[in-house]
Amino acid sequence: MQFPIMAAAMVTFAGVCIAVQAPINAALGRGLQSPLAAAAISFGVGFAILALAALGLGQGRAFLRAGSMEWWMWAGGMLGAFYVWTMVWTLPRLGALTALCALALGQILAAIVLDRTGAFGLPLREISLPRVLAALMVGGGLILSRF
Repeated sequence: MQFPIMAAAMVTFAGVCIAVQAPINAALGRGLQSPLAAAAISFGVGFAILALAALGLGQGRAFLRAGSMEWWMWAGGMLGAFYVWTMVWTLPRLGALTALCALALGQILAAIVLDRTGAFGLPLREISLPRVLAALMVGGGLILSRF
């Protein structure tokens, strides 16, 4: 299986974006004195950009089909809202490195379960020793990030 370099590069850059987005949103939350308002503004700006991109690329009709999707497909927005608010709230308390290490650990643990169960149409992948070791290493990184 060929390693998809472009996909890996894009998701790595997305990780950089998450690392930069979190303190920007935290600064907005401090300025507004409201982590919830900061998270809402972040989502609003993101929504506007994505909606304009969809319309500009001729994908506007997809919005008309949104109401026919299964209920659980709407959970992504709710989960994303919780993520953005949580990062706005935790960054001033933990610092960027520790908060992002904890975030990565949560993502890795969830990914192991999602891969193993094939949740949401993912291809099934076994829990292997290297995957468990990866999670343990990130957990160790979380602990070390506090020093």
